[in-house]
Amino acid sequence: MTAGVMDPLPAAAAEAETEEEAGPAAADLPVPQVCEQDPDPSRMQMPQGNPLLLSHTLQELLARDTVQVELIPEKKGLFLKHVEYEVSSQRFQSSVYRRYNDFVVFHEMLLHKFPYRMVPALPPKRMLGADREFIEARRRALKRFINLVARHPPFSEDVVLKLFLSFSGPDVQNKLKESAQLVGDEFMNCKLATRAKDFLPADIQTQFAISRELIRNIYNSFYKLRDRAERIASRAIDNAADLLIFGKELSALGSDTTPLPSWATLNSSAWSFLKQALKGLSVEFALLADKAAQQGKQEENDVVEKLNLFLDLLQSYKDLCARHEKGLLHKPQRALHSYSLMKRPASGTAGQTREPESVQQLESRILEQENAIQTMELRNYFSLYCLHQETQLVHVYLPLTSHILGAFVNSQIQGHKEMSKVWNDLKPKLSCLFAGPNSTLTPPRSPQDGVSPH
Repeated sequence: MTAGVMDPLPAAAAEAETEEEAGPAAADLPVPQVCEQDPDPSRMQMPQGNPLLLSHTLQELLARDTVQVELIPEKKGLFLKHVEYEVSSQRFQSSVYRRYNDFVVFHEMLLHKFPYRMVPALPPKRMLGADREFIEARRRALKRFINLVARHPPFSEDVVLKLFLSFSGPDVQNKLKESAQLVGDEFMNCKLATRAKDFLPADIQTQFAISRELIRNIYNSFYKLRDRAERIASRAIDNAADLLIFGKELSALGSDTTPLPSWATLNSSAWSFLKQALKGLSVEFALLADKAAQQGKQEENDVVEKLNLFLDLLQSYKDLCARHEKGLLHKPQRALHSYSLMKRPASGTAGQTREPESVQQLESRILEQENAIQTMELRNYFSLYCLHQETQLVHVYLPLTSHILGAFVNSQIQGHKEMSKVWNDLKPKLSCLFAGPNSTLTPPRSPQDGVSPH
């Protein structure tokens, strides 16, 4: 975490951690690699022996895997039509077929195993007939989802991800459920879970509130940026359609075979000459339409989709914060209420004679409830521990902004350059519109020639 959002461990906690490392349990702690001088400003520096802080760069996360999600031909039955996807992983060198419901089960298993991590949301399932636009939007969303998961440090090393991306046998949903049920969640399997409090800064609650507000503001700004980028890309595609229709109408004028009366033309051949010239301009306008469409599609893929990817990540962080607060507020309150109900009859009947067996049962239940409350406290600290790391992960993704802006600028430069060339090639062909027998028209002046006196 950057110094402006999350501070390193307090000195007392660092000294306590150093003392613990001398014990036999120190061998179980992950020891990160530290670079003394790193030219990459996006790298999260990690003091040795502090497992709380991350050391990943954006390039390292993106290099973990690239997953493609493509539509395959629809399968149609008598009453059922569903969509399947071909999911191809570069890391596992695999290609499997998955349905939307497979993604749903995979998503549920991630939440079951990693309740304290950023699990991206799935796109909604449309119950009634889905049109092509909806199916394509959902394919893009599923692709963003699986790539965020495949590049997330804890998720990328979990067997559930490997099964989803590489298992080609039947009934992948049961396979995913079986693998998740064999082990508990991350809290039960992390060796540092019960010591999470020792690694947290003293002002973790204050820092969490600041980080949450900051990321909420970033989300709101990127949401507006995404909307404007969508409008820009949409305008380019609309411009392509307009240019194509414009060219077709010119061609239609040039191909018109309606005879003209001699009293209207006064024996002039100007209209016939113009028609011939207009017919030849449709090719250039078709090329202009193609260039505009290419620019719009490129901005959809390289700008809008990357903005959507980052928004999906930020939304998953907001969802994680909501889960943390819900668990922090409700579960301990319910446990304490249950605990007080058990203690009340025990204290109220202290002077009365009770069966030894019932007393033992009550004491056992109270002890179990006390252990449950202690476990909840440990889980709350572990939840903050994971939140600290997930906040760092969001900041690792922030340099994606540079990639997005670079793609947008390059698309605009390339698109205008290519269209400008076509317009310049088109201009000389306009001269034929002002030529011909008995023509008194003159070609329009260039912008640098000034305004025509006419």
